[in-house]
Amino acid sequence: TPLASPATRPDSLRSTSRLSPPDDAWPDPRSASWLCTDLHKRLAVHGTSARACRGAAGTLQLGRRRDGVPRSALSARHGCDSEGCRCAAGPGEGLSAENAKKKVAAIVTIYRKFSHADVLLGKILRGWEQAGGPGPNLELVSLYVDQFPSDDLSVGLAKEHGFRHCKTIREALTLGSDTIAVDGVLSIGEHGDYPWNELGQHLYPRRRFFEEIASTMESCGKVVPVFNDKHPGPQWEDAKWMYDRAKQLSIPWMAGSSLPVSYRDPEIELPMGSAIESAVGIGYSGLDVYGIHTLEFMQSLLERRKSAEQGVKKVQALPLAKLGAWLEQHPRMVELVQAGLQSAKTDLASVLKTPGEEGGLFLLDYVDGLQVPVVMASGHAKGIAAAVKSTDGTVWATRVEEREQPYYPHFAFLLKAIETMIHSGKPSYPVERTMLTSGVLDRLLRSRQQGNVPIATPELSIAYQPVAYPHAPAPKL
Repeated sequence: TPLASPATRPDSLRSTSRLSPPDDAWPDPRSASWLCTDLHKRLAVHGTSARACRGAAGTLQLGRRRDGVPRSALSARHGCDSEGCRCAAGPGEGLSAENAKKKVAAIVTIYRKFSHADVLLGKILRGWEQAGGPGPNLELVSLYVDQFPSDDLSVGLAKEHGFRHCKTIREALTLGSDTIAVDGVLSIGEHGDYPWNELGQHLYPRRRFFEEIASTMESCGKVVPVFNDKHPGPQWEDAKWMYDRAKQLSIPWMAGSSLPVSYRDPEIELPMGSAIESAVGIGYSGLDVYGIHTLEFMQSLLERRKSAEQGVKKVQALPLAKLGAWLEQHPRMVELVQAGLQSAKTDLASVLKTPGEEGGLFLLDYVDGLQVPVVMASGHAKGIAAAVKSTDGTVWATRVEEREQPYYPHFAFLLKAIETMIHSGKPSYPVERTMLTSGVLDRLLRSRQQGNVPIATPELSIAYQPVAYPHAPAPKL
């Protein structure tokens, strides 16, 4: 059933506030000095100084678009008197196609220090380590921000780096023109002042963002790759709408957590086509906010099993206090659960003694017959982990690392996957993985809210072919 648009949803399910910065915070697209500064930044990336940029044009030749905003003349000549410069080349001229940076727009909820916007976009602006070194072959040219808390960084960064700070999502994609003016879009709906629903889902405006992105592309008759940070939705109906809309318009679309591409301790990779007898996932923190990270990491391993992925047929959420009783019914899983918990820096005895009320036990029944418990050991686990037992009896476990230095590097490896998609025009790995984990988490939270009942999930019979995409420290940044 189609959902109501964001504008017609109940106030309890959406945020209506967008605190705007002062009008003088927006870079003036009519400013010749702004245009020239932008050009100099592009040239500097490729080793060309402003002083070396000498052209025949002595004045800035500007035409005017149908919307009234000036632009460089059709000759793409561009001039200014910065340091005596005469800029003869338009942006990108003289650069080989393989070296030219791809222009990206970003649509974010908020932009403050250590937000997802910061640890992703900051690497485009300041390099992989956000310290001024080498970075992705991307250029942030526009930014839309939905909310402006007192510690907002976006206005100052726009002035420092010269990207366009936009008042609408459409403007961010078109740069005020009548066509899509960027090569890719990052939609980062994470952090900010948004409502929660009765399931404990934080209702970030991810669908609203994607609705406006897709509508703009449709009206302009052009699509470019889009990345959606974390899980779409987060409600399943919204996630499914986003997936169907991307398919309808043939938008190259990726989504998901940074943890499947992060470092692991110990360093272990499950070979493609592995024969798996059983598995367990270990998580911590909030069931919604970190449940998706836990499921994404676990699924990035399990999708490598023999027969590929066919989806999940049933889920159930139980209180963590039920773990002991479940293990009594499944004694062969004790060793594996213990291995997973130890990898997450805790132990089974501690969890059984003081399970607490914040965690949970998620049970996933896959279509191929594999049943996987996910122990959300809030207050005990010190990280996200997984343990797998192969059909030959081998047991191994690993924990995904959430390193803080240099500047949360797992996001650098996520950005590398995004960069690859934007340059190739094809997702680096299937979005169906994240659609499966999004649907599983939504149904688990509904099971919990409905008294821990099992829920059949025929809609999650999502079959897809996984790819052998690497994790940190590969690919090389």
